[in-house]
Amino acid sequence: MTTNGYAFAPPAARSFCARQARLCNPEGHVKQVKLTDQRMAELRRVNSSINAGIRERNDSSAGLGDDWRIPSKEGDCEDIAILKKSELMKRGWPASALLLTVAMLGGAGHTVLTVRTDKGDLILDNRTGAVRNWSQTSYRYFARQSQSESGKWLRIES
Repeated sequence: MTTNGYAFAPPAARSFCARQARLCNPEGHVKQVKLTDQRMAELRRVNSSINAGIRERNDSSAGLGDDWRIPSKEGDCEDIAILKKSELMKRGWPASALLLTVAMLGGAGHTVLTVRTDKGDLILDNRTGAVRNWSQTSYRYFARQSQSESGKWLRIES
């Protein structure tokens, strides 16, 4: 996944980062995590357990504006990606290698978690239990969190 310059952060990301700075601060400055079999198994466990444990609910269907948060029972795609990032950070993964990422599929926006590894950028998605390389998904990626600047987002080259 190659980036090229700054992108506008999703509007709801700004207020979320003001409330949850630790999830937006790229502390650790690790560009890629060494992907061992144990780490891949951990990614799969976190992805599957959160997908199974959080009921998907769109903010607009609940009468809310776009509201990024850490869900406890239900949430939309960015909430679920945020929870995955939070859980991996609790397990010792560096925030700088766990990046919220905005994509499009079929004209609809979608947020996933990108995990930067020495074996490529992997996607944790609430639409599948599989952990896949970003290039093996059907999404068109637009932007992701910066690995080095808190609150900044970078444009993804197509």
